[in-house]
Amino acid sequence: MIHWTPLERTDLSSLVALWNRELSDRFPMREALFAQNSFDDPNVCWPGSWVARDGDRGDIVGFVVAKAPQEAEPYIEANRGTAWIQVLLVDRRYRCRGIGSELLLRAERALFAHEAERISLGRDPWHFFPGIPVEDGGLKRWFEARGYVGGDDVYDMHCVLRDDAVMPKLPEVAFRLLALKEKDSFLAFMRRSFPGRWTYEAVKYFERGGTGREFVVAVKGDRIIGFCRVNDASSPLIAQNTYWTPLFDDDALGGIGPLGIDSAERGHGYGLAIVQAGMAVLRGRGIKHVIIDWTGLVDFYGKMGCKVWKGYTIYQKGVQIKPC
Repeated sequence: MIHWTPLERTDLSSLVALWNRELSDRFPMREALFAQNSFDDPNVCWPGSWVARDGDRGDIVGFVVAKAPQEAEPYIEANRGTAWIQVLLVDRRYRCRGIGSELLLRAERALFAHEAERISLGRDPWHFFPGIPVEDGGLKRWFEARGYVGGDDVYDMHCVLRDDAVMPKLPEVAFRLLALKEKDSFLAFMRRSFPGRWTYEAVKYFERGGTGREFVVAVKGDRIIGFCRVNDASSPLIAQNTYWTPLFDDDALGGIGPLGIDSAERGHGYGLAIVQAGMAVLRGRGIKHVIIDWTGLVDFYGKMGCKVWKGYTIYQKGVQIKPC
C-alpha cells in the first residue's frame, strides 16, 4: 500500500537519493541545488507537492513538486494564471501502479484551486528543466495521455573554451564586469530593456548576496547597453547552466547566459562580442567547459563554437481538473 504525505524539507536527503538512483547519469542532483530550487522558492505550491511512500517500509518511492505564482514581483505577477510542475519522479521499481498519475492529479487539483489557467512542465522560477528531454518519448506519451500538448524544442549548448580567449576591443563600447556600486543603475537598465524573467533573476541574485562578478556589461559612453551573465562554482547561487558540474569531473564548468543588448543598439555585432567577453572572463577564472542553457539560438551560439548538448520539448495544458 502507498501512503501519501506532504513534501517536507526533512525528506531532502531521501528525495535526492531517489533522484540520483533514477537520473544521476543524466542529471546528478546535489542537496544544495534541490534545497535552493524546490524548498527555498517562495512559489512552491505546498498543497500540490506530495511524497509517495511504500506503506510497509516507509521508503519514498515518488514525489511531485508543484509551483504557482505567489511573489509580489513584476515577473511573477505577469504569470498569474500559469502554474508549473517542477518535477514528478517515481522509482522505476514502482512504476505502472498509478503512483505517478495520483501525484500528478494531486498537484493539478491544488493548482486549479490556486486559479491556474494553464500548467507548464518545467520552466518554473528556479526550474530544473525547460521541458521534457527530447529523447524521453515514453514520458512525452505519458503526459500527452493526460492532456499535455507539446510545443517548440529548446536546447542546452556546450563548448570548450579556447586558451587564448580574450576580451573584444571595440572603439565605441567597453566590456567589463559590473561593480556592486552600479547595482541600481544595472537593475534600472534590466527593467527597461529586459522586463520579465531575466530581471527577476537579477534581483534574486543581488538578494542572495551577489556582488556583480557574475555580470559582464557592455558600456557605451556612460550607459550600460548590454549584459551577459557568467556563472561558476563560486557564484552565490547554483545557476541553471552550472547544474551539470558533477558531470564534468575535475574539469571546471562555467555558464553563459542569459544575455542581451538594448534594442536600440542591436545590429552592430555587440551580441557576439559580449558572448566573447563572457568567455574571456570565464577562461581567466580557469574554466574549460561552458554551458548555455535553455536557448533556441543555435546558429547564434554556433558562431562561437558551441554545439547542441541537450534538447527539451516544451509541454503545457489548460487546467480542466475539478477540485475535490
